[in-house]
Amino acid sequence: MNDGMLSVFQQGIVLLFSFDPDVWAIIAVSFSVSLRAMAIILLPAILLGFGLAVSRFPGRTGVISLFQTLQAVPTVVVGLIAYLMLYRQGILGDLRWLFTQNAMVLAQIFLALPVLVSLSYGAFSSGDWRAWETARTLGAPRYRAFLTLCHELRAPLLVAVIAAFSRIITEVGASMLVGGNIHNVTRNIPTAIALETSKGEFAQAAALGTVLLLLALFINFSLGSLRNQQEGLRRG
Repeated sequence: MNDGMLSVFQQGIVLLFSFDPDVWAIIAVSFSVSLRAMAIILLPAILLGFGLAVSRFPGRTGVISLFQTLQAVPTVVVGLIAYLMLYRQGILGDLRWLFTQNAMVLAQIFLALPVLVSLSYGAFSSGDWRAWETARTLGAPRYRAFLTLCHELRAPLLVAVIAAFSRIITEVGASMLVGGNIHNVTRNIPTAIALETSKGEFAQAAALGTVLLLLALFINFSLGSLRNQQEGLRRG
């Protein structure tokens, strides 16, 4: 790392830990939007993954393949679809959500849904169902047995949640299209990094990039600890 790059990251760290209001406003928008999207879609997506794992109906394989395919759709395409839906003449135009955080939440729901459904389906399909069977044998209602099964499969389900959250917290295309990158309103971490880098203002971009790096390290550490804990329980 040369002196110029080191200086940029030092300036970014100073901005971050001096609680620069512009930097932290961007961080607040980013986490507010992505956490709201996850809160809305998390339970329905996991239930849908569970349903696909336990049910058998005509076209089930096609539905599973569709969700798996949708994981790879570029974020800018998802953003375009959301934009056309929210545009003044679109099917959701009356909501007047375009260039608001609600529009960003909607676009991120579209992005997170196929990831959560596909990975939760995989977790339930390959998981150990003895917890479900034991709970049902003991007379537990279906919702209680479902919660017990989710607890047993918490590591792969957490992977699904992390993968979905990582996809939306770092995406640029959809947020830029439907949010408009408006200062203190819809400017989130990825769109701010893109903007500041294009302007040659690297200190703020480095500060925001540091946030994403620290988030990735925290998530991976937490997931690794959970996996080690579960392996220890199995050995015990």
